[in-house]
Amino acid sequence: MNFTLLAAYSLSVVTLLLTPGPVVALITTTAAQHGYRRAFLTLIGTNGASLVLIALAALMLAGVVSISAIWLGVLGLVGSLYIGVMAINGLQTRASNPGLGARKRDNSGLIHGFLTGVANPKDILFFVAFFPQFIAITQDFTTSILTLTLVWVIFDLTVLSFYIVVFKRWIPARFARCSGFISSLFLLAVAVFGIIYNVHALQMLSPAL
Repeated sequence: MNFTLLAAYSLSVVTLLLTPGPVVALITTTAAQHGYRRAFLTLIGTNGASLVLIALAALMLAGVVSISAIWLGVLGLVGSLYIGVMAINGLQTRASNPGLGARKRDNSGLIHGFLTGVANPKDILFFVAFFPQFIAITQDFTTSILTLTLVWVIFDLTVLSFYIVVFKRWIPARFARCSGFISSLFLLAVAVFGIIYNVHALQMLSPAL
């Protein structure tokens, strides 16, 4: 076991999880507005999305699948578009009928969390481009993948659970609607930045686009 590389990977994972992004915004808003049960269901969904991205990275490293830089840009663009649509829908729902929007979302927390996680451009880039750099953590490929996955799951559940507890326990209920509005604006800003970045990257990779 390369413990230096493991420490570097662990620090990278914690930094990624602590950095504000679509998943953190979704988790904290859900905790503030809908409580622990809804928030933890969303957390399970986002964690499941991470496992899918890890599986994709493992298949790429094993040579089973291959994703070009262009397709990586397309994935990031699609993810940004999805997050943008989600943010706009959130803003429209809160403006028209906040109570109805909350009831609808209560029925799809797991799915909503999964789709947000799998469409998160930050996570896509991390697992497809950055994750492979730590595969030499052990001399066995399978052991390395399992170790990296276990470390990710532990830190992902711990950090996001911490966010849930903090926002549910210390954010006053009267600020719940405001936090949802701010979260939607943040997601919209992330989406706009992601669209601009990925469109520019695709133009650089393929002038025909």
